[in-house]
Amino acid sequence: MSVGKLSGFRRLSFLGGALVLTACAAPNNGIDPKTGFYTKLPKSIAELADPSQDLSAVTLKPEDGCYWYRYDGPVETTMLPLRTRNGNPICTRAQKG
Repeated sequence: MSVGKLSGFRRLSFLGGALVLTACAAPNNGIDPKTGFYTKLPKSIAELADPSQDLSAVTLKPEDGCYWYRYDGPVETTMLPLRTRNGNPICTRAQKG
């Protein structure tokens, strides 16, 4: 049955259900689904990070639990671990020594 042939109440129910399913389907947790980078870095992470790093392109890698940022160098663009002012990596879990 097409949406055009549904009665007013059924059409509203159908569209409302589709909207609910769409809203639940893709939580982004502040991460842009196209780029994989945070749209707004959590304030606590931004405060820990060395200010010389580009905080506009940061991601959290699930394989190591650490934050990484995009470094646009003179020759290539690469991902580097996000570090504190003291040079320690910023991670969500303890790293193996």
